[in-house]
Amino acid sequence: MINDHKNRSTGGFALTRRQLGQAAVAGGALAAFGRAPAFAQNTTLKVGVLLPRSGLLAQAGQACQRGAEIAPAVLAEMGYKVEVMSADTESNVDVARSRTEKLINDGANVIVGAFDSGQTAAAAQVCEQRGVPLVMNIAAADRLTEQGYKTVFRNFPTSTMLVSNGLALMKDLFAATGTTPKSAVFLHANDTFGMANRQALDALFPTLNMPFTLVESISYDPKAQDLAVEVAKAKATGAELAIVTTRANDAIMLVREMVKQRWEPKGIVSPGSPGLYDEQFYKVLGKYADFAMTNLPWYDPKAAMTKRVEAAFKKQFPNDRFEGYAFNVAFTFEAILIAADAFKRAGSAEPASLLAALRETNLTDKMMVGPAIKFDAKGQNTQLVSACIQNHNQRPTVVLPKGSAELDPVFPAPGWGKRA
Repeated sequence: MINDHKNRSTGGFALTRRQLGQAAVAGGALAAFGRAPAFAQNTTLKVGVLLPRSGLLAQAGQACQRGAEIAPAVLAEMGYKVEVMSADTESNVDVARSRTEKLINDGANVIVGAFDSGQTAAAAQVCEQRGVPLVMNIAAADRLTEQGYKTVFRNFPTSTMLVSNGLALMKDLFAATGTTPKSAVFLHANDTFGMANRQALDALFPTLNMPFTLVESISYDPKAQDLAVEVAKAKATGAELAIVTTRANDAIMLVREMVKQRWEPKGIVSPGSPGLYDEQFYKVLGKYADFAMTNLPWYDPKAAMTKRVEAAFKKQFPNDRFEGYAFNVAFTFEAILIAADAFKRAGSAEPASLLAALRETNLTDKMMVGPAIKFDAKGQNTQLVSACIQNHNQRPTVVLPKGSAELDPVFPAPGWGKRA
């Protein structure tokens, strides 16, 4: 069952003294085996899903929400009992904190969210204080799993992982196409995620022997009305490659301004940020969305779980393209799947039991490319791998690694005036 999060009274029923005594005996017997579930095996797990469904990040939050909405039915077919309780952060850190508190107060056994690193950090603080598990769907800032928290689990790369994997794939791109740029400029939003990627790039770039020089890093406010000044500054560097960290809104502004100013670098590549593959990016920019690249974890179109989720998506959202939402849908669905799997193994929604089960996660039946989902002592899945996704005919298309490629990469990209 899915419900938008509202105030509601809690129902219940009275127990006789005899029933209470029987429950105590049963609990003692289970404790003797090292586990005392607070709920029966047939209890439904209540998952509080925290997303920015309005405000600056609404497009991404609503895309993630689609994954939450199809999850209960898909998981029910697999024997999991899950109820989704949805809350809107309004793209605001303080609201994220208060909505996390409210979800927990209203009975959420686990929190999933919150797409944005800053909002996820606020939710993590609350979950740690309350002892409730947080399973991140999308959020990359390294510090989220570096603060010693015992209740956070992330099946998403850190900024360091994204940038490291993304830069390595750039080398593969240059080798595959026989074209290597001599210089690059980095444009990034100045929000939590963008600054985390900037820090990762600054730290990693000198160590990776990249074949080009990084001539400048340019930050911008993602709430700006246009990026004319930033694009002019980037163009003036003469850089042959544009490396970007964006969201959908600023990615659209960025490309529009590049077309307007006729800045035509050999390519636009993101080491793992959203924006360039979002459905809104394709709808607004059309042919100008093509040939942009993003290096990030991606779903396996051949996986049985992908086929389940894609069928459910098309049934529930017949007017939407799965490919344009799949990344956000997949990571949100997998976060809920991780929680449901831990609940089933724990036999309990009691926090300590859920946390113990989450630490032992070993999920092989999943959507994303790569090894089984496992967490290290910090709660981080360190085994995530990236693919190079290039837009072709307004569709995200795998072009590297070669064994998984749907098409060959195109680099350099055609000039703006040469797009079909």
